Amino acid sequence: MTRKLRMGMVGGGTGSFIGDVHRKAASIDGRIELVCGAFSSTAEKSIASGKALNLDHNRCYGSFEEMILKEKALPEEVRMDFVAIVTPNHMHFPPTKMALENGFHVVCDKPVTLTLEEAIALQELIKSSGKLFALTHNYTGNSMVKQARAMVANGELGTIRKVQVQYLQGWLSTTVETTDNKQAAWRTDPKKSGIGGALGDIGTHAENLMAYITGLEIHEIAADLGTFGAGRVLDDDGNMLIRMTNGAKGSISISQIALGEENNLAIKVYGTKGSLEWHQENPNELITRWLDEPKKVYTPNGNGLHPEALNVSRIPAGHPEGYLEAFATIYKNFAEHLTAINNGNIIEKPDYPSIEEGVRGMKFIYAAVKSDANNGTWTTL
Repeated sequence: MTRKLRMGMVGGGTGSFIGDVHRKAASIDGRIELVCGAFSSTAEKSIASGKALNLDHNRCYGSFEEMILKEKALPEEVRMDFVAIVTPNHMHFPPTKMALENGFHVVCDKPVTLTLEEAIALQELIKSSGKLFALTHNYTGNSMVKQARAMVANGELGTIRKVQVQYLQGWLSTTVETTDNKQAAWRTDPKKSGIGGALGDIGTHAENLMAYITGLEIHEIAADLGTFGAGRVLDDDGNMLIRMTNGAKGSISISQIALGEENNLAIKVYGTKGSLEWHQENPNELITRWLDEPKKVYTPNGNGLHPEALNVSRIPAGHPEGYLEAFATIYKNFAEHLTAINNGNIIEKPDYPSIEEGVRGMKFIYAAVKSDANNGTWTTL
């Protein structure tokens, strides 16, 4: 009999945005339940957050170290199966490392770590531990993104020549980090965010979406980054030219000071037979254009979809699917993989981002920062 997987959480306490998103997404398909957590760096806040989530008070822990060690000591049929890490970037590596070393699988928010060195060390640890690791690049879970990926993989667009990606936000148009905005405060702090500001926060999503749909990786990058917020150290805007591994070319434009923009992530892919276009703010439409056919728009549960898209379309056609459903797909596929392992089955890894994507994202950040420091010189990842 298949049971629900038991999830522990690090971070995501009362008032957290992303922690609540993870909890909702993990629960959508009924495969996962939250059983314990260390929700704050302050023990009192952590325990209070766990109680507010109606968890057993004995499993509301004051620190992630306490949670991992005490959960490990519980009987196998009671202890958590995996840990979800939903902290700021500087607190991704320590709990992930400890969880893996103590026999727990991990789901982690992006970017994978604070530094490239940590990411590479984590890659080796995951390999030696034999445990599963998922990275929540949630936009890849959208059904129309999976349709786009399948069309490219099947050669329907021909050879890919050009890719354009943008991720534009305007929430840092003013220096909100000087107020009580905790989200802005840590994202603009290099000690907590890393060497990339907007690069790490939204640039990695743009890079990941491009690589996921096209199956291609960036070979070289020429970056022009900007910092417009008064007193800011990290980038809040940037434009990058890219050269892909197959010879294709393209661009990535990111900004968190694009006044009026909300979450404008979009991608265009151009091949020799056709092109496609997808917008995160209108996620249920995939626009395609063809050399010798009329334009066609695909929608979830519509005609002509590949199995990869149909498998993650949860509701009838015409009903909107979006952010939470895409996020839930990462958890669903991770849960299927872990459940199969728990049942003694060996299966090919289902479709979810892992450490390889995490390391590549960190290399993207570092190459862009290096290129910008050298006046936009072409830099190899």
